[in-house]
Amino acid sequence: MRRTPRYPKLRLCLVMAATAAFTAGCAEGDGDGGDRGGADRQPRPPALTWQQELRTSDALQHLTAECMRRQGFSYWEDRTLTLQESRPVRYVQDDVAWARTHGYGGRIDVKSQQAREDNPLGAYRRSLSASRRAAFDTALDGGGDARVLTAPLPGGGEIRKRSGGCMEEAERELYGDPAEWFRTGKIAAGLNALYGADLMADPQLTDRLRAWARCMEKAGHSYADPQAARDSVRVDTSRLGAARADEAFAAERRTAVADATCARETSLKTVASARETYYRDRLRDRFGKDLDAYRGLSRQAYDRAVRIVAQRD
Repeated sequence: MRRTPRYPKLRLCLVMAATAAFTAGCAEGDGDGGDRGGADRQPRPPALTWQQELRTSDALQHLTAECMRRQGFSYWEDRTLTLQESRPVRYVQDDVAWARTHGYGGRIDVKSQQAREDNPLGAYRRSLSASRRAAFDTALDGGGDARVLTAPLPGGGEIRKRSGGCMEEAERELYGDPAEWFRTGKIAAGLNALYGADLMADPQLTDRLRAWARCMEKAGHSYADPQAARDSVRVDTSRLGAARADEAFAAERRTAVADATCARETSLKTVASARETYYRDRLRDRFGKDLDAYRGLSRQAYDRAVRIVAQRD
C-alpha cells in the first residue's frame, strides 16, 4: 500500500490519486457513466476531466503555499510540466498526435523526476535549524499532533493519513470537509479491486484486445495488450548518452503511435470505457452515495479552483 510521504519535498505532488493501471485508463473520467435510467434516475455529478483535476491540484498547492508564507516560511509551487505534458498516460491511449510528440511520456517522466530532485523546498527545509524545521513540519501538515484520517478500502483494509496545518487548511477551502473528501476519494479510487479481474476477463473487452493485437502485428509490433507494448519501450534514459537516449525515444514514439492508431481503429477505448461503466454500475447499491459525494466534492473544489489559479499553458 502506498502512503503519503512524510517529508514536504515529496508531498508537493498533490495531484489526485488515480486508480489502478487498467481502470484509471479506460476513460477520461473514472468510468462511472452518469444517469443510466432505471430505478435510479437522479442526475449524478459529472466526473472531472484530467485537465480539471490538474487545475484543482494546482489550486491546492497555491493555497498551501499562501498559508505557509503567512506562517513565515518559504514554499515553492511546482508547475514544471505544461498542460499537455501533464496529461495522464492511460492504459488505452488513442491520441495519435500526442503519441507522435510524446510517445508514452518517457521524456516527460525524466523532466518531472529532474524537477523533483531539483526542488528547492527540500534544500530549504534541511537548511532550517532543528526547531524551525519542526515548526515548518507542524505548519505544513500539523506535525506529530495532527489528527489521523481513516478511510476504508472497498477491497478490505483501510488507509490513513495525517491531516493538519496548511495542507488541511487548503483542503478545507477547496473541499469543505477534508475527512469526507479523503474517505470518499479512497473508496472511488479503490473500486477497481472489486471488479478489475472481471473487467479484464470480459468477453467484449478481450475481443477488442485481440483485434488491437492483430492491428499491432500488422504494424510490426507483437504485443498482447497496450501495457505490454508500453513496458517494452519505456526505459530509464537518464544514464544513456544523448544518441542512445534519442534512439530509445524514437522507438518509444513509433510503438506509441502504432498503439494509439490501433486503439482508435479497433474502438478499444470506447469498449473498455463502456465495460468499466457496466461493472462500476453494478456496485452502485453499495457505493453509489459515496461515489456521488466524491464527485460532488470534486466539482465543488474545481469550481473554487478556477477562481484561484489559471489553467496551465
